[in-house]
Amino acid sequence: MNETQNKKLTPFAQQLRKGMTPEERHLWYDFLRKLPCTVNRQKVFGSYIADFYIASASLVIELDGGQHYEEAARQHDRERDEWFNSHGITVLRYTNQDIKHNFSGVCLDIHQHLSKSLPL
Repeated sequence: MNETQNKKLTPFAQQLRKGMTPEERHLWYDFLRKLPCTVNRQKVFGSYIADFYIASASLVIELDGGQHYEEAARQHDRERDEWFNSHGITVLRYTNQDIKHNFSGVCLDIHQHLSKSLPL
């Protein structure tokens, strides 16, 4: 399966990596980049870009801002999650509010998911 390479999205993914949201930056610098496994930021998969991807655990981590509360966006997120799941990838979703107000809980949840598939 070479659905992960969508050359049209690569420049946009690179732009997103340079312009991370404050919540993405917090999760990246204060937790994810310190993990003993490779974590990719803004990874292209087919017609989607995952916020964070851990290949060794087949895990995508998504941070959802306010636009994800609208019904059209929620439907898109469901379809997106189904696509990832159909390719054997688990999706963890957290809101920006989770990052702001329950950062340690988010980190613990991610760590628990990782410990199921990786020796941490």
